[in-house]
Amino acid sequence: MADTPVENTDEPLREVKTILVSQPSPQDPQKNPYASLEAKFGVRVDFRSFTEVVGVEAKDFRKDKVNPADFSAVILSSKNAVDHFFRMCEELRIKVSPETKYFCINGNIALYLQKFIHYRKRKVFQGERNIEDLKNALVKHKKKEKFLLPMSNLGAKEITDFLKEKEIEYTEALMFKTISADLSDLSDITYDMLVFFTPQAIDSVFENFPDFKQNFTRIATYGKTTFNSAAERDLVVQIPAPTPEAQSMTGAIELYLKKSNKV
Repeated sequence: MADTPVENTDEPLREVKTILVSQPSPQDPQKNPYASLEAKFGVRVDFRSFTEVVGVEAKDFRKDKVNPADFSAVILSSKNAVDHFFRMCEELRIKVSPETKYFCINGNIALYLQKFIHYRKRKVFQGERNIEDLKNALVKHKKKEKFLLPMSNLGAKEITDFLKEKEIEYTEALMFKTISADLSDLSDITYDMLVFFTPQAIDSVFENFPDFKQNFTRIATYGKTTFNSAAERDLVVQIPAPTPEAQSMTGAIELYLKKSNKV
């Protein structure tokens, strides 16, 4: 990413014309929350995933000596977990039992699961937002089922902490990894604002551009861990979210643009 002069934080806010969001473009343009920012403030918002998910190869998975066929229940924390659980079973030539139970963190994951199984209420349990929502179902089945937790190299601390607290025995299965995407095509491009939702996206910037300097670029981060990751990289975060004034990322950006673009 191209360098710009070092910003003096005591200077007046500079107008924002271009924003790069470190996520894929919304699949449904009608549900793009950034469209209103473009229309209202005359900014251009681009999307680009700074990370990518890759599957662990079956030969490497075998080294962990975890056999999915040995488990009667699977805890699914994301669509990626669904994809790579069934991919791994296929590559290992394991036929998933029709009696396998699935514990999905939210309804979207449960709905996505229907791509791979015939949905039956008695074997699919879903929460609203997080693992706590599955407490009753997990506790009810903890003595009957043997749980498998497909996960990435980033881990799933919220889930594993919960399972340990409730004394639910489970086995972790590393089936996919989140790695930095190739951003070399952005080497000569400068954006007025970069928007980050994960620490991994920030890491990707520095892996692709070790000499990256923030300079005039405004940084927006969502969540405490992402904010802290930016600070550890000596980045100044002008737009943190959520805040009492703005619960969403777009809401926080809008508040900033009202000042910087004087609208």
